[in-house]
Amino acid sequence: MICGKFKELFFVGIGGAGMSGIAEILLNLGYKVSGSDISSSEMTEYLEQIGI
Repeated sequence: MICGKFKELFFVGIGGAGMSGIAEILLNLGYKVSGSDISSSEMTEYLEQIGI
């Protein structure tokens, strides 16, 4: 696994193009992923829909 012993990850700026993609990949690999962003967007709404 990418992050070794870490099972829960928190992303600052999760709505950005880079962070959102990484967050979705890690979610699909079985990690518990959460995060925050300064404002709501279509991407943050999508991430909420998929369980982030």
